[in-house]
Amino acid sequence: MKKVNKFRKKPVIVEAYQIDHEEIIHTLEGEMKASPGDWIITGVHGERYPCKPDIFNKTYEPVT
Repeated sequence: MKKVNKFRKKPVIVEAYQIDHEEIIHTLEGEMKASPGDWIITGVHGERYPCKPDIFNKTYEPVT
């Protein structure tokens, strides 16, 4: 049996804003619909994608 190691995701700073209206986002995977309250994240390579608020709050914290 192979030994399974644990890894931590490297900290990456992204830009994000929360929307108050429905919006179509052009992502690397194609078009995605973002709903009011979703966060629109711009990744390290300029890619954009929507993220639901509960997932965003579990994954990201403000940079001070």
